[in-house]
Amino acid sequence: MIGILIPAHNEEERLDDCLRAALRAATHAMLAGEQVEILIVLDSCTDRSAEIVSRYPVLALSINARNVGLARAIGAQRLLERGARWISCSDADSRVADDWLVAQLGLGVDAVCGTLTVEHWHDSIDEAAQIRYHHHYQACDGHRHIHGANLGISAQAYKRAGGFQALACDEDVHLVRQLERSGASIAWSHRPQVVTSARLDSRARGGFGDYLRQLAQSE
Repeated sequence: MIGILIPAHNEEERLDDCLRAALRAATHAMLAGEQVEILIVLDSCTDRSAEIVSRYPVLALSINARNVGLARAIGAQRLLERGARWISCSDADSRVADDWLVAQLGLGVDAVCGTLTVEHWHDSIDEAAQIRYHHHYQACDGHRHIHGANLGISAQAYKRAGGFQALACDEDVHLVRQLERSGASIAWSHRPQVVTSARLDSRARGGFGDYLRQLAQSE
């Protein structure tokens, strides 16, 4: 079984699009009918996120941690217990491509670090900041970006690396560094595509939204 893991904290505005995209990826013909389970970890949600998730054929788990690392760790453990051989991670404000799972699995490695495409730049991120972003961001194979919104790991490699840690941010970076230390084969690929929001009200301090905010504030 393939598991899709998506943590969510008050994401009612973006969850529908996120879940529809994940379900399309889960039924791609090139998966040859392999079972895919989508797990949404609802962390300290006070909005309509749980209600929205209940409308879809996905699994849901509610916690009260306000910690994305712990949310991912708990979710990954649940998927492993259910028999996942591969865990694909994304975020609730992002949309995975229809062939996202196929692209990750087709690389034949222990872990895949994919790229992000920003959609609908926020009004407060001016053209100069967008230029700075594109100048520094490597949207190509061989990049060295690490995003929890586009990360795939085999179950065996995940266990060897010790799994996600209960970090408030950079839990994805920590896991990839542990994967490197454990000798896992890692593809830094542009093939698995994920579109994400350019919002500045980031849910995790130090995450992608904070990075965009820093760009917008730079001279």
